[in-house]
Amino acid sequence: MNTAADGRLTPRLHGLLRRTGSQYAAGHDRPLAGYLAAMAGFVAYTTAWATAVRLRGRPLPDRPEPWDVVLTSVATFRLSRLLTKASVTSPLRAPFTEYVAPQGPAEVHEEAKSEDARHTVGELATCPFCMSVWVASTLTAGQLLWPRATRTAMGTLAALAGADTLQLAYSALIEKTSGE
Repeated sequence: MNTAADGRLTPRLHGLLRRTGSQYAAGHDRPLAGYLAAMAGFVAYTTAWATAVRLRGRPLPDRPEPWDVVLTSVATFRLSRLLTKASVTSPLRAPFTEYVAPQGPAEVHEEAKSEDARHTVGELATCPFCMSVWVASTLTAGQLLWPRATRTAMGTLAALAGADTLQLAYSALIEKTSGE
């Protein structure tokens, strides 16, 4: 390929990406390059898992079992909240976030740092909805590679979600009956 053409193509592509990002953002700070990098990272991550599953030679199920879908959903919910909101896991998020305030029982509200590279990671690290994509993919791959261990871990996470629900319901009941 012609290196002179390559030399002109790269700046043009960068210019196009900059203009597209500027037009899309409409004056707001939207780190599209960071999101693109996160998507590329997710593609690489899931490709690695898919390759490991394929090399392991395990056949894929025709369809997921309903119980596995329910268990994966509850485990994904609990692990995503644990990773993105729990006070105890805030040291994992601290390089990418800033503490704002307490948010709920044993949870904190944090904001992503505004620096470009850290912003996207900070958004992912504080958003349970964003994190759930990674967690659900990981748990699904775990079920294909190590089904017994993964289902045991997911059962534990589901039990924690159930315990959290009971704790909150009990607290609400006490508050309602005692007026506190």
